[in-house]
This record gives sequence, structure tokens and C-alpha cells, in this order.
Amino acid sequence: MRPSRFLKLLVLAADEVIAGFFLLLVLPGFGVKVPLPIVAVVIGFLVLKDFIIAPFILKGGLEGRPHTGPESLLGREALVVEDLSPEGLVKVDGELWSAECINGTAKRNDVVRIKGVEGTKLLVERRE
Repeated sequence: MRPSRFLKLLVLAADEVIAGFFLLLVLPGFGVKVPLPIVAVVIGFLVLKDFIIAPFILKGGLEGRPHTGPESLLGREALVVEDLSPEGLVKVDGELWSAECINGTAKRNDVVRIKGVEGTKLLVERRE
């Protein structure tokens, strides 16, 4: 498990630890006894909440890559259909896109990597 993923899991579980600490140690110190079934329900609810939101948080959440629109193409590869000198056409998933090669030129049938999107034009670079 990557360290950042472990830290996210640790932060996700912090509310259960804090709630358990208060319900089982702090409140009894002040004379407030919370029945064990109620403690179990509270902790169970917090764990259930974590199972619901954990996939979102552990897979990147708001930092994740978009799944739709031109921005979802960033980092993917495209096939040059019309020489990019520096502008031409590329094909991605069977769709033709206008593209500009940002590091020189690319010939037909070259494979390029998508680095950006400018309107409806892809900014690509040759693979080295």
C-alpha cells in the first residue's frame, strides 16, 4: 500500500478512534456511563460511513483524472493521421482530432502523447 493511501485510510478512521476514546474513556471519567450497545451503534455507523466514502477518497476523489470530455485524453496516446508540421490530424479511439505537435513535427503513423487541450485542438508531443 502506498504511503499516501495509508495516510488517507488513517485519517478516514480517525473519527472512530476519537468517538471510541470519548465514549469509553472520557465520558465515564465525568460520571456519564454510555451503554455498550449504544457505543457499538455509534462506531458501527461511523465505520459504515467510511465504507461508503472510502472508494471516492482512496481513488483520488476530486484530484482524480476526468472520465469525460477532452481533458480525459491527457496522457493518452494518439496515432498521427496527417503529418503534424506542427498542426495536423490525429486519431484517438477512432475519432479524428485537430492537433499541434509542441516539440517539432510528427509524421503519419507516428504515435504521440496528448499533453494538453486548447479548445478543440489537442496539444501533443512526439515520444522520444
